[in-house]
Amino acid sequence: MKFSNLALSKEMLANLEDIGYKEMTEAQAQALPFILEGKDVVAQAKTGSGKTAAFGIGLLEKLDVKKFKPQSLVLCPTRELADQVAKELRLLARATHNVKILTLCGGAAFGPQLGSLRHGAHIVVGTCGRILKHLKKESLSLDELDILVLDEADRMLDMGFSDEINEILSFCKKRKQTLLFSATYTDEVKDIASTITHEAEFVKTTSKEVANKIKERFYESNDKLDAIIKILSNFELDNAIIFTNTKIEADELAKNLQKVKIDALAIHGDLEQYDRTDVLVQFANKSCPILIATDVAARGLDIKELTMVINYDLPHSPEIYTHRIGRTGRAGCEGLAFSLYTAYESDKADEYRDAQREFLDISELKVVNGFEMKPKFITLVIEGGKKDKLRAGDILGALTKDANISGSSIGKIDIYDRQSYVAIESSMIDAAHEKLKNSKIKAKKFSLWIF
Repeated sequence: MKFSNLALSKEMLANLEDIGYKEMTEAQAQALPFILEGKDVVAQAKTGSGKTAAFGIGLLEKLDVKKFKPQSLVLCPTRELADQVAKELRLLARATHNVKILTLCGGAAFGPQLGSLRHGAHIVVGTCGRILKHLKKESLSLDELDILVLDEADRMLDMGFSDEINEILSFCKKRKQTLLFSATYTDEVKDIASTITHEAEFVKTTSKEVANKIKERFYESNDKLDAIIKILSNFELDNAIIFTNTKIEADELAKNLQKVKIDALAIHGDLEQYDRTDVLVQFANKSCPILIATDVAARGLDIKELTMVINYDLPHSPEIYTHRIGRTGRAGCEGLAFSLYTAYESDKADEYRDAQREFLDISELKVVNGFEMKPKFITLVIEGGKKDKLRAGDILGALTKDANISGSSIGKIDIYDRQSYVAIESSMIDAAHEKLKNSKIKAKKFSLWIF
């Protein structure tokens, strides 16, 4: 079904065409008509189903840009997902003049958020704790709120945000459109859906979505570090996420892999926001091949081409297992999902046995002497960003023209408010840094450094 079949503005349709959104996904085809009609919607749709565009198009079409007050609020379980959602909404809003989308998450300084709120915002995307803090300090008002979105509601409830959600609702006007999206439909999700929605339309697309092509294997090993090294060295891969159940394990595993020349970074809830951003940028732009993550930290990561997922620890539930491995095997590619367990965990591992999953002996994998994993790119950080009106084209031009770096040696460019991150081929990083530090970008000199 095409987007043109819906009653969307010409500007929205032109923008969707421009960014390559032509055919609706199943989630969009089922949910969007109800959303545009102003009905409450409860949708069960997995990650990667296009749900962000479904609710994003709906709230942007209903927006009154002349009214500089929050008209839509999107609640997310993590900062990473909030950033991802805000980025998608800004892409969808390109054709709508002067739309202000504000992200409010913990881990970021409170003062700048206050300043941004004073200037007004149309759409607020954020995490429960920080949204609630602004509401209590009266720096954020939801008196004009028309649409409330709960994205990945199951994860928010898993993380214990039920009370915060209910408290946020007490600051909203009684009649509003409520949209709830969840990968699973647990009893907890049913309970909150029945409480916060009114005569909602239920949409379920998980049974119709094409399952990711994933090869699932389980290996018993009492030396999990050795098992990880064997797996990484026996399979051709560009990148991998390794899941641990604790923050301490994530840090220790990253250090141990670095000692054997496997480039790895850890991400978990104890990291400051700027550290999390640094890690995620390096992994996404191929400056680091291995990411060690806890479940909370990894929620909302949008890595489109992920070769492999490894469960260093077996997850606490089958639902978490599904979320973890669902990050690989996307866009028609075959993914690899390997899980490790010790002899003491064999009973827990048996719960995952079925006809599709292979249970193998780790000794079947050969030892590859001298194996190491180094990144294809290295990240160059420029101390300037959106606030300096820098664009990707400005940086690309400075590198290719002034620094004489080939465009093929330049990878992903990410621009944030105060910093920009550029992936440069490892062999060219020193030359790029040396040339650019003596050059100007948009007639201005910026400090820069290499990760």
